[in-house]
Amino acid sequence: MSRSQKKLTRVGVFYDGNYFLHVSNFYNYNHDRKRRISIAGLHDFIKAKVAEEENTEAHLCSIVEAKYFRGRLSAKSAKEKDNRLYYDRVFSDILMSEFVQSQHLPLRSSYGRLEERGIDVLLAVEAMALAGLDQIDVLVLIASDGDYVPLVRKLPALGVRTMILSWNFEFEEDGGRMSVTRVSQDLLNWSTYPVDMTSIIDDPLEDEEPLVDELFVSHDSRHEEYREDYETSRVAEEVVYEDDEDPQTSEVMSLKNGFGFINWPDNNLFFYHGDVEGVDFKALRIGDMVTFTIAENDRGENIAKRVSLTHPDTADESAAYEEE
Repeated sequence: MSRSQKKLTRVGVFYDGNYFLHVSNFYNYNHDRKRRISIAGLHDFIKAKVAEEENTEAHLCSIVEAKYFRGRLSAKSAKEKDNRLYYDRVFSDILMSEFVQSQHLPLRSSYGRLEERGIDVLLAVEAMALAGLDQIDVLVLIASDGDYVPLVRKLPALGVRTMILSWNFEFEEDGGRMSVTRVSQDLLNWSTYPVDMTSIIDDPLEDEEPLVDELFVSHDSRHEEYREDYETSRVAEEVVYEDDEDPQTSEVMSLKNGFGFINWPDNNLFFYHGDVEGVDFKALRIGDMVTFTIAENDRGENIAKRVSLTHPDTADESAAYEEE
């Protein structure tokens, strides 16, 4: 078939949001690359990979549907969790900039814990609707759960091929615990095109290297999803503590992949990157004076919360994102 005769390959990209966020956090905090996954770069990679598998050309592979599925806190609950509403909105802007539709279900409380329920069903229903209406040729699924196996088994009967992007990795959490992520082998076995992203990223072929580099948010602010984070995180803002809080001041003693310790009598205080306010975690340096409150974790140990630079106006603006 000549180039002029080749048909357009219609691609749907469906994200299991919880899994994708876990993968992106791994590369940002635990992998040598120390960068998040770029939505734009991932979509370019997908089009190239689909073209390779479908024996066509990348410009003839069009992402006609892209949807991001995840549970979400209610507005009231998110408001109570400091900047959660703001960061949710920032990420929504990133998705919208790449024409990815957000599909949310409310998080449900179960025995005192918030749980995500029904996301796999919602994703499967949306995928089957597109397939039944003959709107996609290939579904690219960014997921790890074996619950998606029935969907992946059924779609070929409707003329839709499936591509699974899989990441398998492990890393040591604070306290020495190992966090292990594995994709369901059944999910990979039933997919038309299983793609081992871990191997491709860690050991790319020569012709894959440019695409792999673009998979990660660049230090160049020309990337849309990076620009928003860049502008908001490099400028430290003063954090206001409530009257009933008891802020303390000390210096950062150590920093690791996504967490650190603050110098404190008897037992230095652990803090997590998600508890840093007013400045990006990556902008912190050992020896910085920080203000924080003291709380207890689920093991009854003292930890630091609401960690902020004591003198935000002196923050090194270039520290968070060094030029390449």
